[in-house]
Formats: sequence, C-alpha cells, structure tokens
Amino acid sequence: MKNIKWIFVLHSLLAVSAMCAIGIAVAIKSIPLAILAIIALIIIMGNGFKTKKRMREQGTL
Repeated sequence: MKNIKWIFVLHSLLAVSAMCAIGIAVAIKSIPLAILAIIALIIIMGNGFKTKKRMREQGTL
C-alpha cells in the first residue's frame, strides 16, 4: 500500500466542507454565505492543484 499524502486529504476535506457550506447557504437563503463558500471552494481547490503540480515537478508525488 502506498503512503497517504495527508496534505491532499486535508485539501479534499476542506473542499467538501466548502461544498456543504454552499448547500447550507442555499437552504437558509443566504446569498453572502453562498458567495463566500464558493470563493473558499475556488481558493481551496486551486491551492490543492498548485500543491499537486509543485510536488509532481519536485518528484515527491
């Protein structure tokens, strides 16, 4: 079994949390919270992809 890359687990859990926050914002009809959650999701996923690219270029992935 391969080693777990915990940083990617953290990124995925944060992204899922942001997606859940979008659903909660829609349920309570809060547009500012929905916008904030969408921005957080974009930042978290972008950071995850940048981390993966950096690790792939360094050969640590």
